[in-house]
Amino acid sequence: MYFVKALGLIVLLCGWAAASRASKRCPGYIATRITETENGFTALLKINGQPCDKYGQDIASLTLSVRFDTSNRLHVHISDTEKTQYQIPQWIVPLDEGVGADKRHRSLEFTHTHDKTNGFGFRVQRDGEAIFDTTGHVLVFEDQYLELTSKVAVDANIYGLGESPNWFRRNPDNTTITLWNRDAADPFGENVYGSHAVYMELRSESAKFHGCYLHNSHGMDVVLAPGTVQYRVLGGTLDLYIFSGPTALDVIDQYTQLVGRPARIPYWALGFHNCRYGYTSVREVNQVIANYSRARIPLEAAWTDIEYMDKTRDFTFDAVNYPVSEMKKQLDALHSRGQKMVLITDPAIHVDDAYGTFVRGRDQDVFIKNADESLYVGQVWPGYTVFPDWFAANTSEWWSDELRRYFDTLSIDGMWIDMNEPASFCTGSCGSNRPINEIPARLSTASHRFINTTNRMLVPPYAINNPEPELSDKTVETTAIHATGVAEYHVHNLYGHMESRATRDFLLAYRRNQRPFILSRSTFAGSGALASHWTGDNSASWTDLHVSIASVFDFGVFGIPMVGADICGFYGNATEELCARWMELGAFYPFARSHNAKGYAPQEPYRWASVAKATRRALRVRYALLAYMYSTYQDAVDHGWPVARPLVFEFPSTHFAANDKQMLIGCCILVSPVLTKGARSVDAVFPPGRWYDWYTHAHVDGHNAMVTLDAPLEHINVHIRGGCIVPTQRPEMTTTQVRQNDYELVVATHANGTAVGQLYVDDGESFDMRHRWVDFSYDANVLYVAPRSGTMHVERPVASLVLLGVVGVRTVSVNGVRVECSIAVTPNSVVVTGLNIDLNTKSRIIVS
Repeated sequence: MYFVKALGLIVLLCGWAAASRASKRCPGYIATRITETENGFTALLKINGQPCDKYGQDIASLTLSVRFDTSNRLHVHISDTEKTQYQIPQWIVPLDEGVGADKRHRSLEFTHTHDKTNGFGFRVQRDGEAIFDTTGHVLVFEDQYLELTSKVAVDANIYGLGESPNWFRRNPDNTTITLWNRDAADPFGENVYGSHAVYMELRSESAKFHGCYLHNSHGMDVVLAPGTVQYRVLGGTLDLYIFSGPTALDVIDQYTQLVGRPARIPYWALGFHNCRYGYTSVREVNQVIANYSRARIPLEAAWTDIEYMDKTRDFTFDAVNYPVSEMKKQLDALHSRGQKMVLITDPAIHVDDAYGTFVRGRDQDVFIKNADESLYVGQVWPGYTVFPDWFAANTSEWWSDELRRYFDTLSIDGMWIDMNEPASFCTGSCGSNRPINEIPARLSTASHRFINTTNRMLVPPYAINNPEPELSDKTVETTAIHATGVAEYHVHNLYGHMESRATRDFLLAYRRNQRPFILSRSTFAGSGALASHWTGDNSASWTDLHVSIASVFDFGVFGIPMVGADICGFYGNATEELCARWMELGAFYPFARSHNAKGYAPQEPYRWASVAKATRRALRVRYALLAYMYSTYQDAVDHGWPVARPLVFEFPSTHFAANDKQMLIGCCILVSPVLTKGARSVDAVFPPGRWYDWYTHAHVDGHNAMVTLDAPLEHINVHIRGGCIVPTQRPEMTTTQVRQNDYELVVATHANGTAVGQLYVDDGESFDMRHRWVDFSYDANVLYVAPRSGTMHVERPVASLVLLGVVGVRTVSVNGVRVECSIAVTPNSVVVTGLNIDLNTKSRIIVS
């Protein structure tokens, strides 16, 4: 009770102090010493009056650097002239500098102004329209507080900024989005595992997108208010990048060109995955694998959570329940069927003199420390733990050596790195001065300490909207010190990103020329170049089912397209109906995995007849579309484009600005899931054009209007966009089996009788591989097949065509020669089988 009262008093006093500071009028800055450069200019910004010290100490002298990096990207950097503020090193997040753009080749224009009240401001315009405009708002630049405000539309369509479970279109009216990596079970509207200070805005009048990224690792609030977006940052510099778009995909292309393109994935990652926190033994996991097979539900990879470890310690195996010998047998059995194994690893290392990983790390000086140079000791699953310091000189080598020992013992197929915000169950170095091998009596129930409000690194003058009593709660304390001397306060949000980099570096060296698969909970800008992501510890609720779509869209903006949510929910008991609907939707996440927590009812899809049926039906569509999805993912590798997209990305209109109830896969496949309990129909919006039902091939003519579709429990509505040619293959139980089948092209014609499509093929495993891009086009009853690039020989031919919106087909000729084939005419399609069209050469197919 005393703590609660004390905390309340502290909050009251801090709130009064914050209000007092907020009422101060800050002087802003004035620009002097403007110097033209080849691709922009520099200037000195001097404080324009008496310091206000709003939430820290005003910095009197700043440097402004303006550079047009490319024709569509502008870099505006406001930094302290003395260079004492922390900036993210290039080796942590390598940024593309661009070749520079002279005045003739710029799609953006930069101007700056000065007014007596607010001082320096700047405006960025595209085609005469201001897309970032700080004029009329004062710039605040202090050691522990930066404030920058830009004008936006009053009812702005803003997307991105997170990680925060929320609706995809951010509420532009008095919404605060906090960036501070945090172990939290997906509370709606709060900060969770990752930090991404990038947003894109759709201007309703022009139907054009633009984007902005703030390159800063400190905690921050981004406040959306009617007509403004405001950054409130706990340190560092204002390192801004403006992207001109004008399409949504252009913005993401421009952003990922800067921070890094998404990593190549192994083909098998697109299969269906299963996990549960709570499998008691390798024998139970074997039974689960067998149950999937008996239920005829595809299973690509079997995952195991921390139960496989000895006392939940990294790189160990429980000798009784998960003996190495049995794990090897499981792995061999999976591989014999074309399946994979993925296991979990946490960064926290148990403090135990008998634990080799800890001893070797301590001897190599690789762990984060307290200010007095003692080891920082937190508390995670094994008990008292230390945390790898990714800044230390020996950490990468130590981490690689521990992973090598681990993989030499059991050569798993992928790595799942969790708890890497980093998470800790106590506040501060709670294990300091404790016996070396002590196990805390009550794991994760340590009482909160009294808050030291005089330490500005623990309690900054400006309090971001982090729901915990302290920034240090549930993580490493902000005063902990890294090997370079930098405090955790400055680099907290980089931890998971840096672990992903160290893990990827090991896998690239250990399995040369083989694509790693890494799934990370914590991410930062550029993490898509290193790892994939799942959206964390969600709940088995209809709200979380809906929010999962928005979260997948968010990570498309963030440049991490391989993303999905725990299907059927992690916490809570999923009902049969909810799990059926979630399996239907989850079958179309780029990363599709069922996962739930121990203590709750198991929810593997074979446990209910209706869920098993719904899963088989939905996964049959996914596996048929694997070639299309893999081709779409290659667009992500090349351009950053998301695999799962909101309608507004393809149809930039206010009709779709807030639509996160439907999902496009690429630009051609529209998924309309049921998100409401008890519903047996779904209201779907169809954009202009023709849309063909995946199952019946009947078409809907879209007019931006709502259409009610039947949706029995085991059915999810899927439509093919008219004008698309979609490559498919016969679905099987594994991705390897699917790839051995011939291709079928679904030619879904536009109302004008045309369609286009593409196929990307490579070996699905290596980097140093041959590939093949093939283009398809259809017009006036002629299908053209044209290899675009690459030298890979595509083994499987096109054996069949499904022609939608085409009538009167009686004969087929290939390159002028009539071929014997079977032609089946239905009310909604023409199906041609018995073909053998080589994808390695040009072909002209006439259907008449």
